[in-house]
Amino acid sequence: MQVLIGIIYHTIGGGFSGSFYMPFNKVKGWAWESFWIVGGLFSWLIVPPLAAYLTIPDFAAIIASADMNVKMLTFVFGLLWGIGGLTYGLGVRYLGMSLGNSVVLGFSSAFGALVPSIYYNVNPVKGKVSFTDMLGSSGGQLVLLGVLVCLIGIAISGKAGMMKEAELSEAEKRASVKEFSLVKGLTIAVISGILSAFFNYGIEAGKPLANQAVVQGCNPLFQNNVTYVVLLWGGLTTNFLWCMYLNARNKTFGNYTDTRTPILANVLFSATAGTMWFLQFFFYGMGESKLGNGASSWITHMATIILTANIWGLYLKEWSGVSGATFRTFITGIIVILISIVLVGIGNSL
Repeated sequence: MQVLIGIIYHTIGGGFSGSFYMPFNKVKGWAWESFWIVGGLFSWLIVPPLAAYLTIPDFAAIIASADMNVKMLTFVFGLLWGIGGLTYGLGVRYLGMSLGNSVVLGFSSAFGALVPSIYYNVNPVKGKVSFTDMLGSSGGQLVLLGVLVCLIGIAISGKAGMMKEAELSEAEKRASVKEFSLVKGLTIAVISGILSAFFNYGIEAGKPLANQAVVQGCNPLFQNNVTYVVLLWGGLTTNFLWCMYLNARNKTFGNYTDTRTPILANVLFSATAGTMWFLQFFFYGMGESKLGNGASSWITHMATIILTANIWGLYLKEWSGVSGATFRTFITGIIVILISIVLVGIGNSL
């Protein structure tokens, strides 16, 4: 039952993340850096402390009294994740919702799911599952098989993207994704996927904060909300500095006061996207409290995001005009990723 509840929470969170980019598509007349940072202020600065306030008594005191090394490491992982978040937006911009999410989150799935267990092989910690532990149990082996199957599904999705690139004219590509660029998009997406996994490392580094919240009487279901506050300060720092640089370089500071654009609507759509983004990890934290922060939690969450984003890609007609073979390849990739979720769920239950 614990496993089922955890997977349900991860699925809800993945649904929010796979959909969060949609409100950004409604923003009119603003540069990417302008709507991205407005949404980010809600994702990383406004909503996380609000969630912590509502679910964790005296969360600010927990952060203030925590070991500085714990807070610093959590913050640094947030900084690195922030770079991944920045490049995620660019990856989707150049590849589209379907392919962009498949590549970015695929690499994030693999690195986020496996690196912590490999680390615990090198530096054993009581209560933490190492890669060797996974290899030595039937459940762990099935989880690793699920990770492998997920990567195969991502590779199939990438193949579908290359087939699409070969088939469509430049005009047709930009009719579905305005700035489609396979080489530029794939390069950015690989970097983004690797760095995005640092969010999972940040959750692991901030566990003392979450544990202290439970000691002080917090409902264990919401324990990770205190960790998110510190972790997302790092993400905010990276994104804020980069977006301010782009605003200055591109002379787009005027976006925020340009009355020729629907300022209020743009802020509301950006705020909605940012809030939806945070909700993915609000629910991820609930799922992680049931499953633990192992490979199964991370890859289940990431795979669900990929599936949701691909459904939106279909809705947005990003695959219209391709051949039957290309579309079947795309659908096969989705099915394989779905199978990986099932394998991971069964493996975790064992």
